[in-house]
Amino acid sequence: MIKNVHGNTVDRLGNDIVSGRYPPGSSIPPEPLLCEALGVSRTVVREAVKSLIAKGLVTSGPKVGTRVQPEEQWNWFDADVIVWQTRAGLSVDFLQDLQDLRRVVEPAAVALAAVRATSEDIADLEHAFGGMKQAIEQGGDYITPDLRFHQGLIRSSHNRMLVQMSRALGALLRTSFEISTIRPDGPARSLPLHRAVLDAVIARRPERAQKAILVLIDGARKDIDQVLASRRKLPRISRPATQLKASTV
Repeated sequence: MIKNVHGNTVDRLGNDIVSGRYPPGSSIPPEPLLCEALGVSRTVVREAVKSLIAKGLVTSGPKVGTRVQPEEQWNWFDADVIVWQTRAGLSVDFLQDLQDLRRVVEPAAVALAAVRATSEDIADLEHAFGGMKQAIEQGGDYITPDLRFHQGLIRSSHNRMLVQMSRALGALLRTSFEISTIRPDGPARSLPLHRAVLDAVIARRPERAQKAILVLIDGARKDIDQVLASRRKLPRISRPATQLKASTV
């Protein structure tokens, strides 16, 4: 989607902050300099700064200007912040935090899903699983149905807090799935693990569902560790999802 002037301005400033051009504690340039550098009006700059304040990247006040906040103040559930971080480079700490978060949130959500999932929820999960299977066998986009599967599990918990979190987790999960997909056998190996999770939800077995999702998450952690060890270039989630080649089996 093509961004408007406001979106482009937020994107450029956000990138500059997350990449370290404007490090925590420093001030971003004053409005007149930003207007000249970005070729936009003061109104656009002010609105962009408001957006960055909402994302936790900066704070603004009289006589102190607009200062960059410490990283722990940034909204790490904001999709833009995650995209900017992937452009700047994914750190080991960032990926560790992601895996820790998944281990906390997803098992709890899946256990609730095994109790509360409706027939419509199950149908949506089956559809997502079918999309993953098709991508492995025939080639194509595996990541989108994979993301739909995991977000569907969280939505199936029918817990409003977790459902809200599933939207915020989207960019974080996409990061993990893109990295796992770098490994040629990653999706094919994970498919039966996804099936085990879905079967446990269908069977209304919360404990079994929790154990199955933990196996899946820990497998993704191993994939990420191996990709990091190989020093391969990490993917950017701002780009279209990686496409799989058709299976030759």
